Amino acid sequence: MFRQLQFHGRLKFIVLVAVVFLVINFMTRLTLFGYENIEQSISFTNLPGIIFTGFIYDMAALAYVIIPFLLLALITTNGPWGRWVHTILASVLFVAMLSAMLFVLVSEFIFWNEFTSRFNFIAVDYLIYTREVLGNIRESYPVGWVFTGIGVVTLVIIFLLRHEWWKTLKDTAALGKTRLVLLLALVLLPTASYTLVGDGPSERLQDNIARELAGNGYYDFLRAFRNNDLDYFTFYRTLPIQQAETILQEEFEEGTGKKLTATERPKHVFPRKIRGQGSEKYLNVILVSIESLGCDYVESCGGRLGLTPNLDRLSAQGLMMTKVYATGLRTVRGLEALSLSIPPTPGHAVLKRKKNKGLQTIGSIFKDKGYDVLYLYGGYSYFDNMKDFFSGNGYEVIDRTDIDDKNITHENIWGVADEDLYHQAIREIDRRVATGRKVFAHVMTTSNHRPFSYPAGRIDIPSGTGRDGAVKYTDWAIGNFIKEASSRSWFKDTVFIFVSDHTSNGRGHTDLPPENYHIPLIFYSPGNIKPGKVQYLMSQIDVAPILLGMLNFNYDSYFFGEDVLNEQGRHQRALMANYLTVGYMQDNVVVELLPNQRVNVLDTLTGEHLNKDSVKSRYLINEAIAYYEMAADMLRKRSQETQ
Repeated sequence: MFRQLQFHGRLKFIVLVAVVFLVINFMTRLTLFGYENIEQSISFTNLPGIIFTGFIYDMAALAYVIIPFLLLALITTNGPWGRWVHTILASVLFVAMLSAMLFVLVSEFIFWNEFTSRFNFIAVDYLIYTREVLGNIRESYPVGWVFTGIGVVTLVIIFLLRHEWWKTLKDTAALGKTRLVLLLALVLLPTASYTLVGDGPSERLQDNIARELAGNGYYDFLRAFRNNDLDYFTFYRTLPIQQAETILQEEFEEGTGKKLTATERPKHVFPRKIRGQGSEKYLNVILVSIESLGCDYVESCGGRLGLTPNLDRLSAQGLMMTKVYATGLRTVRGLEALSLSIPPTPGHAVLKRKKNKGLQTIGSIFKDKGYDVLYLYGGYSYFDNMKDFFSGNGYEVIDRTDIDDKNITHENIWGVADEDLYHQAIREIDRRVATGRKVFAHVMTTSNHRPFSYPAGRIDIPSGTGRDGAVKYTDWAIGNFIKEASSRSWFKDTVFIFVSDHTSNGRGHTDLPPENYHIPLIFYSPGNIKPGKVQYLMSQIDVAPILLGMLNFNYDSYFFGEDVLNEQGRHQRALMANYLTVGYMQDNVVVELLPNQRVNVLDTLTGEHLNKDSVKSRYLINEAIAYYEMAADMLRKRSQETQ
């Protein structure tokens, strides 16, 4: 039987398809490796392991890609007409597949340049927001030339393969035994790919970038689609729920400096009763979450010189936190941390989950105090489910649809320029303050995002030329915002908070390199907040409790964040995630919790793996589990309540 198979035309054509697929994916991997080698992010010593592991994932993806060709070879008949039908349809399918593969190659490079990752859950999300994603690509890259190049390369490959391609298609049609083999391959190959591959091969590579390079975009995309919403209790290490609750309660007690006995401790950790240290201060609050601004671009936070003079000035005149870490690498994670003060549980951020209403947010606390609560965004707030989440949790959402065209100096696919958004925020606050209302406004900017465009004449770097210009314009807009706000009567009674949603850096040799999460945080309110610098290690989830502590608010809290200032740094830690891996950083150690109940313990400075069985490691592992397990438990109970 196999003697007949090796000369069979349709099988040889499927082999040709497979070879082309494997070669293109191999070239994609080498291209990305070369790019990372130029960036000095990966060593040639990793290449053999990357190629070997990559071949496994390429074969796993191939099991799905060749399904249409297997089906075509099975359903077309043995007669002359069947052979011609197979020839024509297989040719069309091959050309379409070849063009698609080259398009995916280009897309993978663009995606890698943005996220230093193969296609993942972000790519799955991008299928939903095609307007913003395609618009961003169109405004950021020479799309016409890209498609022309894809067309030219497709024609060149077809020309080079023309003889072998036509010869195999014109060969004899499938015999009975061959059809049986094709049918078995159609059933067994995808099944084996789905059940046998998984994370095993990539886990043998210690370097995170090496693991990503060894991946396959097609396979990783399907895997992300399947794992779009991970259940913590199914995939991650847990403790008995009462033990986790006790550990978390002890963590909070450590911060307050009040150690309770078992009998004194409340039965449940939530809600916690937070009581201010004086009379409540009803000041206006403007919380600005800045798009993609890491400390590596902010001079006063240890970054580049000269790009952020206004933030540097505000950091000197306000209260600057120098060791703050974002919970994730996407805007939705930043919004989740700032509004909900909750650890970044695996899978989607809470904003994008179905059961995301009626939660305690920083906005709901201000609303209970009689404030008008606003969420302002310069784009269309259906993106990332912002409107659904914020409006469902008591905020009034103001977005691009509420900004009059006459008030717009510049906009791109993501939204209006930051200065236009700030002008709108001032108009909204003016209107409410005039009626005697207090305002809490959460403002989400967009200008520091590819395509990095902004109004001409604002700074000395031309629009659209790169992130340096976008950062400098973002800073200029903040300075202009403060200048305009300072002319208002409500300025002296307002607290401004400037904090990034995440950084712009995704490269790292571990899953959660701390430098990729390091962000600026400034509290600014002349006459209300004493200037200074705070060097306590803290998390983005601590912003809300710190702010509420400054205002001496009394409230019952479901927040996981802590008022690090009033606690005087007694309990310093940070939490971070990259979707599948969630982490906990304390005492120069990062604990990583991964699917399949896996745990890593790493040194924050070297990235080296530490002994997981040491007393310190076991202690920190349990702390990490307690945070994430209790957060997942809270969200699970909330989901059950709203079903």
